[in-house]
Amino acid sequence: MSESVAAAGAEQDGLTPVKPVEAELLVVTGMSGAGRSTASDALEDHGWYVVENLPPQMLGTLADIVSHAPQSIPKLAVVVDVRSKGLFTDIRTALGALSASGITFRLLFLDASDNVLVRRFEQGRRPHPLQGGGRILDGIAAERDVLKELRESADVVLDTSTYNVHGLATAITELFTDTGPVAVRLNVMSFGFKYGLPVDANFVADARFIPNPHWVPKLRPHTGLDADVSDYVLNADGVKEFVDRYVLALEPVLEGYRTENKHYATIAVGCTGGKHRSVAVAVELSKRLAQYPRVTVTTSHRDLGRE
Repeated sequence: MSESVAAAGAEQDGLTPVKPVEAELLVVTGMSGAGRSTASDALEDHGWYVVENLPPQMLGTLADIVSHAPQSIPKLAVVVDVRSKGLFTDIRTALGALSASGITFRLLFLDASDNVLVRRFEQGRRPHPLQGGGRILDGIAAERDVLKELRESADVVLDTSTYNVHGLATAITELFTDTGPVAVRLNVMSFGFKYGLPVDANFVADARFIPNPHWVPKLRPHTGLDADVSDYVLNADGVKEFVDRYVLALEPVLEGYRTENKHYATIAVGCTGGKHRSVAVAVELSKRLAQYPRVTVTTSHRDLGRE
């Protein structure tokens, strides 16, 4: 019996038709040393069937097999990297073919800062796969050039610079184990401009227009997590209006993300040192955004605790 006939019969019997099982396909790639192995292990722990180091030429064939038998492998993660010959050209062709055939997939790109990648390679005492006779940094630069366009087209770009193994596994779990309706996961991050912009930020808000609690002696030792600092920041002129309008501006973005199957975004809020203003505003934005349906919000403070 076909799925359509079965559904029609269920409706006539007064039963709710069962939605056909649809396989999930996740393509995992990114910079060498950014945590692909850890991500693979975390996905496998949560029921994903993981295929590592798959030649891109085989991606379409494997996806087609899974799409025709989703009950067998409902969640497939395919890991590809620069060790595959002709990675960029072949994977772009393969992903284009998937889109053309109607197979739904997501692309996860793992990244990290150059300094962190160098340190990880040095700690592991192994060369970068593209460095040849040069330095590790030469290999990293070559890989960034090869993967630039792929990174730009990714559904999720996850910067692992500040993660240890457990932190990355937790992030992957939060991103890819939702079994309910399609949700947008937002990470609202505070940071200090003097320490640099977060590389994975989708939106950046500047809180430096707010009077700085650093110059109020009784507030300086505290942070934006403390009520006295938070009240000082949020009650300053223009701050409530700023938060209201920023949240309102994000409404069509959230709906567009759902439509385009983009499930993760980082909203970064910065002040000078990432201790007072950005922290208080990030917490308030998180509270407001968490009220929207099918939106989950986490809050992180990148530079809180720095001197």
